[in-house]
Amino acid sequence: MVFFYIAIGVIGLAVLLYLVGFRVIPNDKLGIVEKRWSFNGSLKSEIIALNKEAGFQPYVLRGGIHFLTPIMFKVHIVPLVTIPQGEIAYVFARDGEPLPGTQTLGRVIEQADHFQNVVGFLKNGGQKGIQRTIIREGTYAFNLAQFVIITKTKIFALSLERGERLTIEQMSDKIHDRNGFDPIIIKGVDDLVGIVTVHDGPSLPQEHIVAMTVGDDRNDSDNYHNNFQDIEKFLHAGGFRGRQYQVLSEGTYFINRMFATVELIPKTIIPVGFAGVVISYTGEKGIDSSGDDYKHGELVDKGYRGVWRETLSPGKYAFNTYAGTIVQVPTTNIILKWISNEEGDHLYDSNLKEVSLITKDAFEPSLPLSVVLHIDYRKAPYVIQRFGDIKMLVDQTLDPMVSAYFKNIGQSKTLIELLQERSEIQDLAADQMKEKFLRYNIDLEEVLIGTPSSSKHDNKIEIILSQLRDRQVALEQIETYSQQEKAAIKERELNEAISKAEQQRNLTQSEINIKIQDNAGRAEYQKSLHQAEKIKALGIAEADREAKLGIGKAVAISEQVKAYGGPKYQVLQDIVANYTKAIESGKIQIVPNTLVTMGSGENGAKINPLEAFITLLLSKELDSDKSIFNKDESLNKTLEQFKKDLFEIKENQTVEKDSDNTKKSTPKSAEESKDIEPVMERTEEKAEVLEQTE
Repeated sequence: MVFFYIAIGVIGLAVLLYLVGFRVIPNDKLGIVEKRWSFNGSLKSEIIALNKEAGFQPYVLRGGIHFLTPIMFKVHIVPLVTIPQGEIAYVFARDGEPLPGTQTLGRVIEQADHFQNVVGFLKNGGQKGIQRTIIREGTYAFNLAQFVIITKTKIFALSLERGERLTIEQMSDKIHDRNGFDPIIIKGVDDLVGIVTVHDGPSLPQEHIVAMTVGDDRNDSDNYHNNFQDIEKFLHAGGFRGRQYQVLSEGTYFINRMFATVELIPKTIIPVGFAGVVISYTGEKGIDSSGDDYKHGELVDKGYRGVWRETLSPGKYAFNTYAGTIVQVPTTNIILKWISNEEGDHLYDSNLKEVSLITKDAFEPSLPLSVVLHIDYRKAPYVIQRFGDIKMLVDQTLDPMVSAYFKNIGQSKTLIELLQERSEIQDLAADQMKEKFLRYNIDLEEVLIGTPSSSKHDNKIEIILSQLRDRQVALEQIETYSQQEKAAIKERELNEAISKAEQQRNLTQSEINIKIQDNAGRAEYQKSLHQAEKIKALGIAEADREAKLGIGKAVAISEQVKAYGGPKYQVLQDIVANYTKAIESGKIQIVPNTLVTMGSGENGAKINPLEAFITLLLSKELDSDKSIFNKDESLNKTLEQFKKDLFEIKENQTVEKDSDNTKKSTPKSAEESKDIEPVMERTEEKAEVLEQTE
């Protein structure tokens, strides 16, 4: 029974809680309230009951405990909507004002608090359908009865009917096709530019094909739409639907793809050596600046429709190619070749071929040509304004003009003249055609003419050319022989010069040898002079030494002579002493086996053998080689005086012996002692002369 009462109590409590509408909503979810009935009646066409009518209520229940009786309210539990970072979500409003016929997207309602305030959205003019405002990353509490949230991976909505769901899914597929759930990222390394096409707003005027730029002034906060990311400001600034003149450069852009699509195209690159001539297809009509005499179009300032008179210099440009085109005009030299199967670097001469001529002598050669021209970048707009592009200029003007000119030249020249006067024709053509090219704002630099060749109609040109070649070969042979002759003469002169050079080298060598020997002789002579000077100096020194020594000896001898009885006795004594030493050392027999008397000397004195020998010895020594003394007469006189003095000494000694053999000779006076000193000096001088002569 107790259990019965407990069960009855639990059931009663549950019924009570149900009746009072006890609801628990998790924090990661929210509740959408649907009112079952109301005293204010039910809705007619609306979905959201702003006046407490029966139907979906504009407010939502956040996480927590809520009391709503199920008798009157139904609570739908839905999750919070989370948009991942770097993605875009789109909003579809199920209730609101209907869109007008010229409007594609619902207007932006600032009071809607990013579609989380349903009352603010509906009471401030919110419109049905896909909205202009996009949802960025974050978590939002949307009333999914009013708004359908389309994300990259899921569609958030409450109780979609089959037809409504099909519409939302088609819309999601379209956004996927446009990559609309991701921002637009333009990388600088790709050299791309974004062309924007707007799908909402007023239509373009009939005379415009591209909508002009609006709302690009950052200082104008009311109209600056920040590169189509603020739709309301774009429309407020006067923007039109359609392809826009303004482009998107490098950066990241969160653009509603249901409002605008973006096409990425390459940037326009003008390389070095070119100038860009802009032909604008849109803009207001400008004032023609080409002048009254120029009737080939209009040159206008930048931003106006027509050919801009200012060119673009080399570089990269974010140019909208739907709003105009840029014709690249070479500013370097352009080479046009009138030669089959040959083209210049710019390929403007792909349709050109040799000029067919008829010469004065009725030959029909084909003349290859090359023309070098230049277009001033300041005149490039005039050229494009007149011809549209350079290829058309070449095909429609330059080709017929150049061909006609050289056809006229060919008619006034024979084939031989055409070949031989090619240089003169080139110079004349360059001078005469410059004026014609200037009429088309082109500077002619040079005209180059090739060798005429046979055409299909005339095969006899080769005969003429062959004859000219043979003639030239003959002339070249003559010249060759002449040069060979000159070479032979020069070779002979060279050989002679070489021989002379070789002989000259020998002669030079001999002269050098003579000079060497002469220098060697001079060196020897100088050496002998130095040697003689040295010997002379040594002789003088030796003579001085010997003189001093002789003086010393003379003094000693003088004293000795005085002691022994006078100078004459001393001389004789020295001679006898020396002679005795010679006999002793030579072991000579001095006593002859037979004594021969030599006669008597002066005064009847007898000459003993020793005296005779000494006399003979001195006579032989002093008279044996008279050639020595012939050179010096004073020396001969000295020797004669020495001999005379010697004999005087001998005679005196003989007399003294005869008078008194035992008595010693009395020394003579000092004057007599002095008389012997010159004799001794002369004897030493004679000895030195004999020594040097030997």
